Amino acid sequence: MSVSPHEYRPYDGRLTPLWTRPLVLARYGLAEAWSSKITVALFVFSLLPCIVYLVIIYLANNPVALMLVTRGTQALNIDESFFLKVLETQCWLALVLTSWIAPRLVSFDLGDNALPILLSHPISRFSYLLGKFLALAVSLSCVTWIPCLLLVAYQCYASPQPWARAHMPMAFGLFVGAVLWIVLLTMVGLAVSSWVKWRMIATGAIFAVVFVPAGVGGIASAILRTRFGLLLNIPVMMTEIWQRLLGAPSFANPRLELSNASMAFTLVLVLALCVAVLNARIRAREVVRG
Repeated sequence: MSVSPHEYRPYDGRLTPLWTRPLVLARYGLAEAWSSKITVALFVFSLLPCIVYLVIIYLANNPVALMLVTRGTQALNIDESFFLKVLETQCWLALVLTSWIAPRLVSFDLGDNALPILLSHPISRFSYLLGKFLALAVSLSCVTWIPCLLLVAYQCYASPQPWARAHMPMAFGLFVGAVLWIVLLTMVGLAVSSWVKWRMIATGAIFAVVFVPAGVGGIASAILRTRFGLLLNIPVMMTEIWQRLLGAPSFANPRLELSNASMAFTLVLVLALCVAVLNARIRAREVVRG
């Protein structure tokens, strides 16, 4: 039978709810990110410090084992400063994981000109970015706040003294600090990956976005003799934020301490720039000039 006599009707079946559509992209994004053996290797490498910290917590709460290891010459304190080191270690390892996963989520779509096909489906640009955001945020959560809170839980279990109630604000600050870093890394990673189509270049560009302004900020602070140049230094600024959230003692010069308002403004400005870049790059069509 010829095709022309057929009568075609629009689809009138059950539609997928709007709030579940980004989850489809997140599921495929996770599958794409974790299909690489390098991703698995980086994930295992990121969890190795947690094993070391787990052993330290065990020794700190077991006097006999600590005496055998240190011969009674060293005491281990599991406090806010200890978990600040844990958070710093895991968050900077999350940067390495971001530099590898983020380009796989966006650069492939841009390099293959797949965005017009994806956005031609009943899914908006916001839903597309939300799905990619969730895929990267879930991956980073597995190496940041989840293992950190597991170490806190083990310390609560292993400590012979009542430890949990006195350090509950520290655990909350640890979670908030890790989430802030995840949001910042995810937005920066997606923005850089949307601007640079080549995956390997995008990986290096993510590191450059974090560390190049840090050098510029250090030079500006030294020349102008002002502490506000440190706002460009993301490692220093984030360390100070984590220190305040956890309530750990500060080792920085009081004259170089940044105000909470200035750091919050800097984070909002960075996120706004990332949103502007994504809004300019994530389009259903591409204009080719020639």
